[in-house]
Amino acid sequence: MRMIKLVINNAPIRYKLISLLLLISMLPSIGLGILSGWAVESTIEKQVIDHTLQLIGEVNKTTEVYVSHMQNLTYLISTNDEMEAFFRHQKEDGEADYKRRTFLQGLTSLYSEAAGILVVNDRGDMISNEMYERTKTDLTEEPWYREAVKNEGIFKMIGKPVNRNIRSHVGYGEDEVVTAVRAVIDPETQRVKGVILIDLKLRVLAEATKNIRLGKTGYLLIMDENGGNIYSPESSQLFLPKEWFQKKSSGNFTKRIKGEEYQFIYETSGFTNWTTIGVFKTGEPVFEVKEIHLYVMLFLFTAAFLGMTASYYLSHSMSKPILKLNSFMQKAEGGDFSTLYEEDRQDEIGLLGRSFNSLMLRIKELISLTEKQERQKREAELRVLQAQINPHFLYNTLDTINWMARKKGAHEVTDLVQALSKLFRISLSKGRDIIPLSDEFAHVENYLKIQKARYRDKLNYSIVPPAIEGERFILKLVLQPIVENAIYHGIKEKKGPGHISIKGEEADGCLIIRVEDDGAGMDASALERISRQLKMRESTEGYGMINVHERILLTFGEPYGLTVESQKGAGTSVTIRLPILKGSECT
Repeated sequence: MRMIKLVINNAPIRYKLISLLLLISMLPSIGLGILSGWAVESTIEKQVIDHTLQLIGEVNKTTEVYVSHMQNLTYLISTNDEMEAFFRHQKEDGEADYKRRTFLQGLTSLYSEAAGILVVNDRGDMISNEMYERTKTDLTEEPWYREAVKNEGIFKMIGKPVNRNIRSHVGYGEDEVVTAVRAVIDPETQRVKGVILIDLKLRVLAEATKNIRLGKTGYLLIMDENGGNIYSPESSQLFLPKEWFQKKSSGNFTKRIKGEEYQFIYETSGFTNWTTIGVFKTGEPVFEVKEIHLYVMLFLFTAAFLGMTASYYLSHSMSKPILKLNSFMQKAEGGDFSTLYEEDRQDEIGLLGRSFNSLMLRIKELISLTEKQERQKREAELRVLQAQINPHFLYNTLDTINWMARKKGAHEVTDLVQALSKLFRISLSKGRDIIPLSDEFAHVENYLKIQKARYRDKLNYSIVPPAIEGERFILKLVLQPIVENAIYHGIKEKKGPGHISIKGEEADGCLIIRVEDDGAGMDASALERISRQLKMRESTEGYGMINVHERILLTFGEPYGLTVESQKGAGTSVTIRLPILKGSECT
């Protein structure tokens, strides 16, 4: 056994391919020929069941929509003031009766699927604009009235009407409607004040099912919870016991009826308790199964014949370029990335060769990119070192200027230098990126003090820090670039004085800071451009808010960041969304 394995492993790839092609062209044709009939038949049967259940589900959804409309009508009627007076037996005049009938007529006009509405109070008095009594008997003794009372105010579909003492002006027959009832209950005494009866047109259910075809002769029908027929096409001649469909809420089975075998697929609606049933003869898909089985067998035998003929040629055409490509890969392993595959083939081997060429070129690019990135890294480290040295130097120099100005009594210069000094101190923050929230608000306040000294009455501002108990932390330098944009693109471009408002609050577990100005604002195109740049995290115009947005996303991810609202001539509002960081979360 081991000897055979060694012979197979050491055989040239050409002979392996010949043997493999012969095996895969002969053996599958025999195996698949046996299994194809069973597999295709099983697949088609499953597809028929799934498709039918999908159609039944759509019909159930449509039915539930119409029934829910009827339920909504009962609630609208029971809460109407005019109807409430009718249930309380208040003295009526012609105008009140006219208002009630007009109200009911409006409902049937709005919901055209309603064939009629009848309202009866506990004395047997009735009101309707479509229905009237056949005989002068007490309607509270009607079966439908008692059924509504029995359900204690719960809406219920009770099926088609049978020998009830009601007639419709339009003349709908008992086989053309299905009845829904609900008792109106006094919430304080739990006394039944009356019953609302609504007839639903079966025509709307027929329209939902008439265009659905199951096979050549199949159809859909709807059965109520008691086994009564709600809807069935005229071609249906079968009697279906309700026990067949009560084991589960949905399923499928076959039954032999009058010498013919039928497939039944059903699903019961949890809302209406009606069961929609798909019926078709089990022999209808058989012809399609046989036809597909024949095509599969012909295809398999044809493929086996062509495979035997072409196996030798294919094995040779595959093994030769593979061996050539293997030699190129051996050169690449030795560090020679200049050798490329040059044959112009459009098959998988040609694709592999082009991928090999792309890999070689990509390796060269990556080597060059790595060298470039190393240079950029060293340059960046140098820039960072310079950036750290310069603020320290300026901070120390400002302290000296502050001391000298204080000594000379120049208090305005002292205040300005102190603000600038604090600005640099918070900017440095000993190299930390996360600083106390109070420091961030102090930083932007010092910045505004400096700008106030420059713009004087042109610039006004107000700062309201968030009212959060305990010390909280924030990403450094997120407010100052936004305020800077507000000054240079909003207040500066506005005629007359402007105002900048900075407010912070805690909402939905997040820190929300809004920077609002009443400056020049932006038109719709500029606002759309800024919003797109925030989304794409790229700036073509040097807006500082784009850099702030990218820093927040890089640090905290979604859904944090900036959103901008603006209107030309009315100002701009920038909302900053950040997580609330406690001290333990910043270590």
